[in-house]
Amino acid sequence: MAQRRGLILIILSLAMAVAAAWIANTWVSGQLVSKATAAPNAQLVVTAAMSIPLGTKVEGRHLRLTEVPEGVLPDGTYTDLADVEGKVATTSITRGEILVAERFAAHTRGSTLAALVADNMRAVTVRVDDVIGVGGFLLPGNAVDVLAARKDSNRRAIIETILTNIKVLAVDQTAATEENEPVIVRAVTLEMTPKQAEKIVKARTEGTIQLTLRNPEEEDIVPEPVKRTVKAPVRRQAPTDSSVEIIRGTDVKKTKTKT
Repeated sequence: MAQRRGLILIILSLAMAVAAAWIANTWVSGQLVSKATAAPNAQLVVTAAMSIPLGTKVEGRHLRLTEVPEGVLPDGTYTDLADVEGKVATTSITRGEILVAERFAAHTRGSTLAALVADNMRAVTVRVDDVIGVGGFLLPGNAVDVLAARKDSNRRAIIETILTNIKVLAVDQTAATEENEPVIVRAVTLEMTPKQAEKIVKARTEGTIQLTLRNPEEEDIVPEPVKRTVKAPVRRQAPTDSSVEIIRGTDVKKTKTKT
């Protein structure tokens, strides 16, 4: 009796699995659009089938074709899935978003992180702790300022902002994440110019550095020029000649004086 009941349960489980697979396949097929099934006055464009985090290497499961009215697409959009597969997302992309070329980088060799580094820029990794790393709130795609602290010859602390609006490429060995929760990391990789890289290495050699998290919507604040008031020089007038009359009785004398 027990064996018969077990056999029935196995058969029911298999039947339910087949039914679930058929339903899922039918739903996926209904979501996919091909050039053959597209409407006459519509064109196909590649969109995100799911969220694509920054630094993710794009695979087929991330993509789908979507019908849009003809003539409404911006420049740089993809119309073929093969054109996007294998590229690396340089920004976070939300589900359903139309994919454009400027938000992806070619991944020819090396790690995916190398594809995220912009032209003429460098990736520099700095060691951090929970304080330097802003309590674990640094995530790929954030922007930070870099503060340097050192002591002068009189042992007085000197603190200055040496770099501003520096992009965070990766935290530890993660260049892509869908999480927004703070994570304590040991290293942060920043994108900067070669000159900025020299600055941060010099600052770490002379003292310590601190990262400060920026608002992503904030622009660099340009300091206002200091206005200095210059006093006009006092002009001295040249002395003028004048005369004074001295009268003594009937005798009158004129004497010249200078003022």
